[in-house]
Order: sequence, then structure tokens, then C-alpha cells
Amino acid sequence: MAGSGKDTSAPRTTSQIEADIAGSRDRLAATLDELAMRVHPATVAAQTKAKVRASVEQKAGKAYVAASGAVERVKAEFVDEDGRLRAERVVPAALVGVGVVLLIASARRRRKG
Repeated sequence: MAGSGKDTSAPRTTSQIEADIAGSRDRLAATLDELAMRVHPATVAAQTKAKVRASVEQKAGKAYVAASGAVERVKAEFVDEDGRLRAERVVPAALVGVGVVLLIASARRRRKG
């Protein structure tokens, strides 16, 4: 055991060797228990579930930021810097909206009747 870094000048007793073996056995058992827990199907499923949840939350956050930015851009088109509506833009947009609703209602009536 010259390469192990332990002092080998004094011979070890049987009880010391048995104690070393018992310690090694305990460390090995703990390592095997940890490995068994890591590869247990419930552990793997929980880790996978956590990764999927984190990915979904990240994508939802990005979608929220994108939608919020889009709403702000649209709002900027219809509201001036002081927060007042721009009638020259709101009225035409409202008229287009009413026209679309009337076209849809008219098309539904034609299909029914």
C-alpha cells in the first residue's frame, strides 16, 4: 500500500483492518442506496416532470412578454403620449370592426335561411 499515502511502518491489527472493511462496506452501501434512488422510476419521473414544467413556464413567460409587447404597440397606435384616444384612428378601426360583425351576421343569416 505504498501508493495509498497511509503510514505503513507499523503493522495494522486485525481489528483495524476489520474496522476499515466495515467503514468501506458502509460507504459502499450508502453509495449504492444513492444510485438506486437516482435511477428509481419515481425519481426519474419527478425529475422529468420538473424539467417539463420549467420548460412550459419559460415558454409561457416568453409568450406573455410577446403578447404584452404586442398589446402595447397596438395601444400606442390608438392613444397619444398623454393617454388620450386618437379619434382619427379609433373611429375608422371601430367602423371596420362593426362592418366585419355585420358581414358575419349577414353570412349566418344566409346559411340559415
